Amino acid sequence: HKHLKANISLSFESGMGSECVVFEPLPYPVARRDNNVVDNYHGVAISDPYRWLEDPDSEEVKEFVKLQMNVTESVLMDCDSREKLRASITESFDYPRYGCPFRRGNKNFYFHNPGLSPHRILYMQDSLDEEGEVLLDPNQLSKDGTVALRVYEISHDAKYLAYGLSSSGSDWLTLQVMRVDDKTIEPDKLSWVKFTSISWTHDTKGFFYCRFPAPKDSQHMDAGTEVNVNHNHQLYYHFLGTKQSEDILCWDNLENPTHILETRLSDDGKYLLMNICQGAVPLNKFYCCNLSTLPNGLEGHNREVILPFVKVVDDCEARYDVVANDDTMFTFLTNKEAPRYKVVRVDLKKPDVWIEVLQESKKDVIESVLPINRNQMIVTYLSDCKHVLHIRDFESGHLLHMLPIDIGSIDYISARREDSMFFVKFSSFINPGVVYRYDLKPTGPNSKVLRKIVVPGFDQAEYQVNQVFVHSKDGTRVPAFIVARKDIELDGSHPCLLYGYGGYGISLTPSFDNTRVVLARHLGVVFCVANIRGGGEYGEEWHQAGSLANKQNSFDDFVSVAEYLVSNGYTNPSKLCIEGGSNGGILIGACINQRPELFGCALAHVGVMDMLRYHKFTIGHAWVHEFGCSDNEDDFRYLIKYSPLHNVRRPWEDPSTKATQYPSCMLLTADHDDRVVPLHTLKLLATMQHELCTSVKNSPQVNPIIGRISRKSGHGCGSSTQIMIDKSVDCYSFMVKALGASWIG
Repeated sequence: HKHLKANISLSFESGMGSECVVFEPLPYPVARRDNNVVDNYHGVAISDPYRWLEDPDSEEVKEFVKLQMNVTESVLMDCDSREKLRASITESFDYPRYGCPFRRGNKNFYFHNPGLSPHRILYMQDSLDEEGEVLLDPNQLSKDGTVALRVYEISHDAKYLAYGLSSSGSDWLTLQVMRVDDKTIEPDKLSWVKFTSISWTHDTKGFFYCRFPAPKDSQHMDAGTEVNVNHNHQLYYHFLGTKQSEDILCWDNLENPTHILETRLSDDGKYLLMNICQGAVPLNKFYCCNLSTLPNGLEGHNREVILPFVKVVDDCEARYDVVANDDTMFTFLTNKEAPRYKVVRVDLKKPDVWIEVLQESKKDVIESVLPINRNQMIVTYLSDCKHVLHIRDFESGHLLHMLPIDIGSIDYISARREDSMFFVKFSSFINPGVVYRYDLKPTGPNSKVLRKIVVPGFDQAEYQVNQVFVHSKDGTRVPAFIVARKDIELDGSHPCLLYGYGGYGISLTPSFDNTRVVLARHLGVVFCVANIRGGGEYGEEWHQAGSLANKQNSFDDFVSVAEYLVSNGYTNPSKLCIEGGSNGGILIGACINQRPELFGCALAHVGVMDMLRYHKFTIGHAWVHEFGCSDNEDDFRYLIKYSPLHNVRRPWEDPSTKATQYPSCMLLTADHDDRVVPLHTLKLLATMQHELCTSVKNSPQVNPIIGRISRKSGHGCGSSTQIMIDKSVDCYSFMVKALGASWIG
């Protein structure tokens, strides 16, 4: 394969339409196919010739990755806009960014990135008016920015900071402790921690956290590259100054090894609260433990016995999140018989009597409820994908004040029940961010701007945002946001980037992205976000309408938005790029299989591409309630219809489609992605290259099908600024070349 970097060139012909960009065929490496690997799914034989790509430690897999990256780099080297994009995107990241202040004890804490630092820095201050002092700078922990701060909690008295660090983007964390006053790092070090919060007890003797048992052969493992399944999430309590082996096991349920735990301490420090989740969907049991009833406290607790939890809700039929408690009276946000959520209350002394405090809205979704000013609550509603803020009475739920905010997103609210002051961070597609300080005075709320985030050279007056509603295949009204420079002519000539997700009840709301600004300013790109079913934009019904056997609705919605962009003159198929990540990666994989003629380019990040085997790796079992499982025959029947890996077809052999080939495709993954493991992308990449290219003489598929496998990075959380810049440069220079876009200014 020494010739891989040679003779790889991309040539262009002028003119509009789907044939305006002409590529030379690429010399893809031929991957070995093992046709002996065949699985029987409920009487259906399914071959899996690239099963060998599931072993990340195999030398053959490493060679496959190396050869693929040679092809990819050769393509990227021929992208004329790459270095211009690198300079512009790097410059676009170089502006100060601030988070919301939050209070612990009598101190304020906040995050700040001055611009191009790999990671944001944690600061502390006694007063909001004084200059902040660095408490923890993750950028000092590694030379290349691969160590990231992923979880943190400051003790109730602000004496200690417990924090979790990840390496190379892995979900595995190592917990450490720092003394706040002198920044001394304590000797405590806790390993094999994953999917956890940290909850200090109010006596500051220690904290609760969640972990998995250490994997086999963990001493010799490059954590994050393994594919072993993660089972038996456990809850522990760690006493400061002791070894991890001495930690108290507080909850362990070997009968349900796939359950995931979410824990925190109640604000009064009295109760340990635990959500037991069946995977990643919004359904959980709710248990609590009154720590004050332990006869000898945590120190004297029998380590052979788990804590005595009270099973308040012992089924997984709805989502329950504790808002606050007054002794035994607990207030919850729930979607029980309320798909757009409601606020309810129950006394643990009368667990069968539930009182409705704030009823479900007829249209809007209650996204969050936070107690404030002792007897009030901040309620965030999602109204047609935009946020609305209310101050309501805590006891009755009655509306007290509507807080005026622009059309956009509430990114973060920092509030404590004992305070009358709270902080809100707001942003939108054309607003980089504002941090507001609110004071709830007897005369009404008083607001002031604490920090306004400014991006040099960006003028929001040059851009416009429109929200449109598109009718999907079954007539469902699907919202989408379209962001473009003002006064563009709708003549179908513009490059367009369409983004979607559509899963787990996660809502896509307006957010600022400096990279999109670069694409709009220098390449005339129109940006669109499709709020497709599977998300949470209209509550749990909207989510369920795009999950399990209804997953095809997500793809239909996305395709309908793409067709709208074309029919209304924003773009044309040869100028339309689609992008999504993780669950959104499935979306991209399914759409290019189903409608290859509709797109000019596709960017699929860390996608779940093998829908028949995803549950067998790391945390994949947590997604069964979202997707279904091929072990179940009914689930298999619908999974096989859209699984990206199993539906790659030669469009030129299909008389029902107008396509002559797939769009230009870049499939992205990372070597330390231990959430959606790289094998998904590698198997789809090998399958597409074989089916569309290497197995066909003079194949019509000349649009490139390439993979980008980044090193020392993961699913996306904890990525350094440089890793984000490098990925954006590669993705969008590829997109620019594929769409035939021209550099402006």
